[in-house]
Amino acid sequence: MTNNKVIYIYSFFFCFGLILSGISPFDYFTWILEVFPAVIVFVIIVLTRKKFPLSNLLYVLILIHAYVLFIGGHYTYAEVPLFDMIREAFNQQRNNYDKVGHFMQGFVPAIATREILIRDRIVNSKKWLSFIIVCICVAISAFYELLEAAVALLTGDSAEAFLGTQGYVWDTQSDMFFASIGANLHWSCCRGYITGP
Repeated sequence: MTNNKVIYIYSFFFCFGLILSGISPFDYFTWILEVFPAVIVFVIIVLTRKKFPLSNLLYVLILIHAYVLFIGGHYTYAEVPLFDMIREAFNQQRNNYDKVGHFMQGFVPAIATREILIRDRIVNSKKWLSFIIVCICVAISAFYELLEAAVALLTGDSAEAFLGTQGYVWDTQSDMFFASIGANLHWSCCRGYITGP
């Protein structure tokens, strides 16, 4: 499949999900905060599609990650209905959909980072490649947690749905932990698919 065709398909499904997500969300302010990262990545992908086309695997994973954000933006991460049912079925204390989001926040950027590092020959050592990828992804996760804190400080109570802590004092640390799990598991999906170490 040509890169142009892949981009058209990706763009169609991205816009479809974004529009559906934006129909009567829980709160438009929270929705904007949650889907904004996906929109930024979409714009970057479209602008760089000729200079740096991505693998089909990465396009699919980025789209799946975008849908995770769209669902979280529509319902808020603390109110996703399926995970409310899971909470009740397993007697959990909170809706854990945000952990899916943070796992993807480590997993998808790890594959993107791997693709960039290998194709641009930035890291040629097999021993260091995975370590550097995980470090970059944990740094992205930490930056996102700082961004959430900054939004909360600037907007006050209106950011509660964006933070999604649900009263859990270790939410920030567990978010970063799930991102690091995702980052560490990246090799199982892309080893042998992306050329390189």
